[in-house]
Amino acid sequence: MKTYYVYIMASKRNGTLYIGVTNDLIRRVYEHKNDLIQGFTKKYGVHTLVWFDQCDDVAVVIQREKQIKAWQRKWKLRLIEEKNPDWKDLYEELV
Repeated sequence: MKTYYVYIMASKRNGTLYIGVTNDLIRRVYEHKNDLIQGFTKKYGVHTLVWFDQCDDVAVVIQREKQIKAWQRKWKLRLIEEKNPDWKDLYEELV
């Protein structure tokens, strides 16, 4: 059984946010941190993993990503701060 993740990355505390889905969180965050992927996170320097959730159902994870992307910014900030009030880089805890 696979595990899927919905995650939020930030450029800094209260900075630019990126929301994504992956089945390999460590690899995907590494790619963002090292600008290995062309696009939004590279362009805006979004390199800090500030929130993530996991599930074994890809459809549920994709729906959750869409839901969070549609939220108001203040709701996204609240989601992050409920689990990670100091906005520390959670990637360090994964590796």
